[in-house]
Amino acid sequence: MPRLYHLSSCAILLVAIVTYCDATKSQIRMPGVVPEADSYLCTSLELSDQENYLTGFKALTTKGTAHHILLFGCEEPGSEELVWDCGEMNKPDDELPRAPTCGSKPAILYAWALDAPPLELPKDVGFQVGGLSNIRHLVMQVHYMHSKQEPDETGLEITHTEEPQPKLAATMLLVTGGTLPKNKTESFETACVIEEDVVMHPFAYRTHTHRHGKEVSGWLVKEDEKQEDHWELIGKRDPQLPQMFVPVEDSSMTIQQGDMVTARCVMNNNENHDISMGATGEDEMCNFYIMYWTDGDVMHDNTCYSPGAPDYRWTREADLNHIPK
Repeated sequence: MPRLYHLSSCAILLVAIVTYCDATKSQIRMPGVVPEADSYLCTSLELSDQENYLTGFKALTTKGTAHHILLFGCEEPGSEELVWDCGEMNKPDDELPRAPTCGSKPAILYAWALDAPPLELPKDVGFQVGGLSNIRHLVMQVHYMHSKQEPDETGLEITHTEEPQPKLAATMLLVTGGTLPKNKTESFETACVIEEDVVMHPFAYRTHTHRHGKEVSGWLVKEDEKQEDHWELIGKRDPQLPQMFVPVEDSSMTIQQGDMVTARCVMNNNENHDISMGATGEDEMCNFYIMYWTDGDVMHDNTCYSPGAPDYRWTREADLNHIPK
């Protein structure tokens, strides 16, 4: 297992971090890896039988070292190795075994990039892990854009508590495929109907693209009896800013069964070649994350995908109207 620096409640240990009496801070770190350029590396942490609730996250790195970090909740990790190559779409690392992030469908818990500040969840909200939950392991994926000559211990500091939280958190990812044509500005769109019987309270969102992204927005769409669509902004942000989770536009917003969630990425390509959506630094990405809480169970399926431009349009495939500019 990778290095886990565990800080006991109400104590100061050698790593010089103070914890409060009702919460604990733990760290999951890369165990001194020397990454190649454009590599995706994963390491995992097995959770105890004691149920815990994750309430805060802080990256232990900088954008000069890690392009981005994703934290997944898994029933089983993709590999039993200490570190493995989990970049399923990029060039394999010949020195490491290749495997997915999780052995079964992963749940995204947290994401970080571009020196985003720490995140603290709202009061009484937490990600349920360990115990009787389906999340038995945490898997941290680090994307290294550049090679390193010295061992790296990039990681996350996670705040957690054994005190049950009345509101359960989850993160939904809206994402597209597609191709960004050369010398053109293009929009990449995705939309999904909420089919599960759940009431979601979104409280934070995050955008992510690579260097061509200009604007990423997410919207809640409700259709009336006349089949007219009413759009409410979840959040809009320049993806070249620090890629932090920021509060949603309307803190009273709820998303329910039958509603539609949508996302759009506007990208500009001034280069003389097409750019595909993909995992490497030379590719692009269109991601919009919604962090939400519920009073009961969270959704089982928290991914919304479309093929993206040029094959997918809101007006054509999703039959949406009154689309905001």
